[in-house]
Amino acid sequence: MLIPVVLLIILALIVFWAIGAYNRMVSLRNRFKNAFSQIDVQLKRRYDLIPNLVETAKGYMKHERETLEAVIAARNQAVTANTKAGQDPSDATSVQQLAAAEGTLNASLGRLFALSESYPDLKANQNMMQLTEELTSTENKIAFARQAYNDSVMQYNTGTEQFPGSVIANMFGFRPGELLQVIEAPEERQAVKVSF
Repeated sequence: MLIPVVLLIILALIVFWAIGAYNRMVSLRNRFKNAFSQIDVQLKRRYDLIPNLVETAKGYMKHERETLEAVIAARNQAVTANTKAGQDPSDATSVQQLAAAEGTLNASLGRLFALSESYPDLKANQNMMQLTEELTSTENKIAFARQAYNDSVMQYNTGTEQFPGSVIANMFGFRPGELLQVIEAPEERQAVKVSF
């Protein structure tokens, strides 16, 4: 009589453990998906600012059509990649494509801002200054949202790799999340050379 009761208690403990571990994995996965949606909000704001920025610059930079078109093309590619990644932030391929598209967009925006330095009237334009300030503010928000997302992904991935979470993750198909690291041009990672 005692053996069936002990086995029943052990079985109940295993079931409660499995339910708790599963719920923890779901919670961690939802947390990193929510963190991605915060990035998505800021990226959409950024994508909305870019056409206004290009339109303002277009009047001053008539001979820089190729650069302006590259910015718009990079923006459109990033919007497409963001939409795909937003549908399933746990899809590593779509997050990697978003990171690559964001890297391309950052590079083309960098070229646009570098060229705008050659146009003093454009730099002094009130609308351009306001758009640049809004874009800078949005870039900061994106950086913070990306950091929060990467922290959530790291916690989730740790949960899927550590025992006992790894057992539940394997049983129920919890895939590891992908960190969002924007790919930069190699020259952007070099130290700034300062000389007096």
